Amino acid sequence: MKLGAFSISLAVKDIEKSKEFYENLGFSILGGDIYQKWLILKNGNAIIGLI
Repeated sequence: MKLGAFSISLAVKDIEKSKEFYENLGFSILGGDIYQKWLILKNGNAIIGLI
């Protein structure tokens, strides 16, 4: 059974530090605008939204 892409959105206190944390885990920026305080990061089929 294929479930497709997994995604979750997280409310974070410091988007810059959170971006760095997830990039260190292998995620890369897929979209968003850090200056507007939202990002979408991807690693394989896993997608994380940071707000």
